[in-house]
Amino acid sequence: MEKSEKYLLISKEIATLVGGEENIQGVAHCATRLRIVLNDNSLVDLKKLENVDLVKGVFVAGDQLQIIFGAGLVNDIYAIFSKLVHRENMSLESIKEQSGLKQNPLQKAIKSLSDVFVEIIPAILAAALLMGLTGVLGKWDVVASNPTLYSLNRLANLASTGIFAILPMAVCYSATKKYGGRPVLGLVVGAIMLDGSLANAYSIGTAGFNPEVLNLFGLQIQMVGFQGGIIIALMMGWVVANLDKYFIKKIPDVVKLLVAPMLTVFISTLLLFTIVGPLGRLLGDTITGSLLWMTENLGFIGYALFGGFQQIIVITGLHHILGAVESQLISSTGTNFLNPLMSVALIGQAGAVLGYLALHWENVKMRELCIPSFISTLFGISEPAIFGVNLRYRYPLIAGCIGGAIAGAYVYFSQLTSLGFGTTAVPGIAIVDPSNNGYINYIIAHVIGLVVAMVLTIVFGKLQKAPHKAFNFVIPAKGKVESIEKANDPTFSSKSLGDGIVVTPTDNLIVAPCDAVVEFTFPTKHAIGLRLDNGVGILIHCGINTVELNGEHFEVLVSANQKVKANTPLIKMDIEAIKKLGYDTQILVIVTETPETVSTKVNANQENWLTFQ
Repeated sequence: MEKSEKYLLISKEIATLVGGEENIQGVAHCATRLRIVLNDNSLVDLKKLENVDLVKGVFVAGDQLQIIFGAGLVNDIYAIFSKLVHRENMSLESIKEQSGLKQNPLQKAIKSLSDVFVEIIPAILAAALLMGLTGVLGKWDVVASNPTLYSLNRLANLASTGIFAILPMAVCYSATKKYGGRPVLGLVVGAIMLDGSLANAYSIGTAGFNPEVLNLFGLQIQMVGFQGGIIIALMMGWVVANLDKYFIKKIPDVVKLLVAPMLTVFISTLLLFTIVGPLGRLLGDTITGSLLWMTENLGFIGYALFGGFQQIIVITGLHHILGAVESQLISSTGTNFLNPLMSVALIGQAGAVLGYLALHWENVKMRELCIPSFISTLFGISEPAIFGVNLRYRYPLIAGCIGGAIAGAYVYFSQLTSLGFGTTAVPGIAIVDPSNNGYINYIIAHVIGLVVAMVLTIVFGKLQKAPHKAFNFVIPAKGKVESIEKANDPTFSSKSLGDGIVVTPTDNLIVAPCDAVVEFTFPTKHAIGLRLDNGVGILIHCGINTVELNGEHFEVLVSANQKVKANTPLIKMDIEAIKKLGYDTQILVIVTETPETVSTKVNANQENWLTFQ
């Protein structure tokens, strides 16, 4: 039998044992494990899965079913399995532990938005920094008068606009990929949203705006593009993915390649112009209109509310609509009170990023994300800060909004306005109205927004992290303690499952290494999973290949979902009886799951063998 045929048989067996294709939400893989997110974990037959050919182990962590195949092999299995269950092109990030946590609809919506932007953030960061740089250099006479400097700045400016010009297309592509559809179809629908034959959405409300109108069964459809329509693009990604999966499943194989993508694209386009697009625009118009009404009728409270919620409009991508309002303000009154409000709202998000950076300075990955995100906000681009950090971890977004709200109230009392629009933060000082000590008040307002948001983020973060300081990791069994690299099994010693320690036991009792919740116990009683309240997952595996004993000589002393304290007895194993049967009795304690917000350090030579940084 060829490898491909063998892997297909294995894949079919796994699909059956996990409850069928309809029970599978998503599939991804890491270095050694096939990771599957299911609708109902109770439908899984763990014991039979462990006996599937080539499977080295099975466990559930963070509501993910994880099947261990080993390095290299898992790639081949994933390629066939994901195609079999129509869950190709899913990233590991999109199904990590939080994807399985019980979340309310708002939390799920926020996480979906954040996950979609994971792949897009680098492009936004690059464009944001270039845009800020060219915005500053463009105001220098030496750049305007020198042909070479002008040319370089012009090319940099061109490079900075690319991602924003196609952002809805990029979002639709990424969303389609996340929700399990074929990404290229999301790209096609995203391109339709920006088609050049459509009227430009940024021209809505301007003189001479006269888009083509279609009459579809009596329904009047304005042929207007969706420039800036991030939420609409996200919704369309979901639509495209679900239509694609439906048609792939229902259409006969003989015409599937031709008919499925055609129906997906056409029906998606129909829904875009008849339902999804109008609903998205209505949402944006409602939010924007409400904020403008508040600033005109509620005094400093209205200003504070605008400063607090304006960046939420940025999340929808509909903040560009405010440009027309700003233009009208300048035309009617000669000044623009919205510009400084939007600027302090933005700087509040910058302060939140600084606060989050202060909390996680030891985490190199966080520094690489936070520093460029903060710099981009100084030049008026907040998307990297919002989507890369603040929305992703939620409490920084709240802190940033509060900082923007307080700074917004100061804008009202200081009568701060601008003489133009289109630029905020550091470059925005160039268009400040100098009356009423405008320059000084502009700086003070931004310092208020920045500092308040930063301090609140640190406070909120410490409140969340406070319980974690109580963790004290004890050695879970008596015996010789060594690094996991000393494990007598390459799957563990290579750290492919995670870092940890190994204990050569001299006693039959295994205890909890810290306060935690028992996440699962194996039917074969040889392993147990723990989940800490900061999201860290720990696997305690008793013996090498002891799954073959089918629970003999093991006694589990706890049950799933039980809260345990450090030193709580978990498992009894008869080490002498197990040795006589020829099995290695090493106890492996592995940190299998670590959220991005937590940094861990393992030191097998200390009693407190695991610490958080």
